[in-house]
Amino acid sequence: MRIRIPATLAVLTLVAACAGAPEPAPTPVAPPRPLPRPVTPPPPAAASSDWRDWPVTPGTWSYRTDGRGSVAMFGAVGVDARFVVRCDRGSGAIYLSRPGEVRTMTVRTSTTARTLGAQPTGGTPAYSATTLGVADPLLDAMGFSRGRFVVEAAPLETLVIPAWAEVLRVVEDCRG
Repeated sequence: MRIRIPATLAVLTLVAACAGAPEPAPTPVAPPRPLPRPVTPPPPAAASSDWRDWPVTPGTWSYRTDGRGSVAMFGAVGVDARFVVRCDRGSGAIYLSRPGEVRTMTVRTSTTARTLGAQPTGGTPAYSATTLGVADPLLDAMGFSRGRFVVEAAPLETLVIPAWAEVLRVVEDCRG
């Protein structure tokens, strides 16, 4: 037995010497992070019954003059206006118009609310307009309304329009 043990050790030593270098231990992989839970947006606030709390309709005012007088248009840039205030110096009138065919328009300001009859303008695209005299107090009420005024014309969407200087600029063009 004595001979066997040294021989066994020699064989084991030879076998160990013949084995390749040990492979490096694999790089530990970080456990996957849990995905964050999606954030649920809060429910939209209930629409207030007071129009002065409603969000302003997206858009901006633009102003220009032409051969008939001046015009202020409200809406998105590059598309047809959603609301127009026009001075026709020849007739001494101010026209308020909206795209679409409607019979009435209601204008609400911080001091006044009035429903006006409207007529199709016959143009393309179709607009409906109402005519006001240059001294009509509704025009001043629109220009001086606290931050915004509303134009309703069913079945069209209600417009909440910022009361910027363009409205009174057109009015003053017709008055002057």
